[in-house]
Amino acid sequence: MSTHDLFSPIQLGPLALPNRVFMAPLTRCRASEGNVPNDLNAEYYAQRASAGLIISEATSVSSRGYGYPNTPGIHTEAQVAGWKKITSAVHAKGGHMYLQLWHVGRISHPAYQEDGTQPVAPSAVKPKGQVFTGTAMEEYVTPRALETGEIPGIIEEYIHGAKLAKEAGFDGVEIHNANGYLLDQFLRDGTNQRGDSYGGAVQNRARLTLEVTEAVCDVWGSDRVGIRFSPAGVFNDMHDSNPMETFGHVLNELSRFNLAYAHITQVTAQDIAHGAVAGVGPKELKPFWNGKIVSAGGFTLESGNRALAEGWADAIAFGVPFIANPDLPERFRGNAALNKPDDASFYGGTEQGYTDYPFLN
Repeated sequence: MSTHDLFSPIQLGPLALPNRVFMAPLTRCRASEGNVPNDLNAEYYAQRASAGLIISEATSVSSRGYGYPNTPGIHTEAQVAGWKKITSAVHAKGGHMYLQLWHVGRISHPAYQEDGTQPVAPSAVKPKGQVFTGTAMEEYVTPRALETGEIPGIIEEYIHGAKLAKEAGFDGVEIHNANGYLLDQFLRDGTNQRGDSYGGAVQNRARLTLEVTEAVCDVWGSDRVGIRFSPAGVFNDMHDSNPMETFGHVLNELSRFNLAYAHITQVTAQDIAHGAVAGVGPKELKPFWNGKIVSAGGFTLESGNRALAEGWADAIAFGVPFIANPDLPERFRGNAALNKPDDASFYGGTEQGYTDYPFLN
């Protein structure tokens, strides 16, 4: 048991954070042309600077890594300039912010590729479902399996993104290894059917995750790097034959890096309704990990405090509650009513449903 609650300060590497109410990474599809963050994004994040830590929306490390409209990148100087406005605004309010490094892999479409070619993935396994290409919903395509010789180039993209994130003024970075995107595709056997040193046994499937993590730590120092997993998630047509073995192995291997945290999502009722199985989450995987755990997935004030008290989480990342409540920590502290989120404005649009939610005071 722990005596910590959501309002207890926490030391995260060199960062002394005022509370454990973290802002989860939230794709909002409001970047400008060229996938450049803008002034409206800066206002949005600055409004939420009272979070113990803001984890940015997923941000592509490569021009090949996009799969949604108007999502930000971190591979051009214009994008760095846009992010600098955001980190400066957050820091001016006393906040702290990590950038989430992202590559969507197969969850893309030729419409998002500069040369109109297939998206890349560990294996040529087509995802179920459809993708919005900017004008219409279209079926996902069968991706092209990366050649073994191309994988060092993928790692270089993460290194480049990590370096630019430092240039943009972030306090650290989170590696997106969840939700069915590229690194998650390599890790899970439902999407990785390779026969080389990056496929087959879990030791091989975890190889790219470990290599990317080591490379990003070389840029930032391990105490400013987090990593996100969704071990029971089925989003983006994901599954694994033995998730406890897969995620237990990768967390055990990552423990040697002494990262700032592992961000492990718990299974929600919505996940279970779509085929996920309960019993593989932060609570069950904690024995494999020697560091701090941030968890996310439908938490409330009460369930977040309970997770901290039980000792299997060190901080809680809130998603939808932070969309609708820019002052979420203050509302939690005063046990105040929460604003109701406007689902229709979650993705894309203007300031409506983005920066116009009211504060308590």
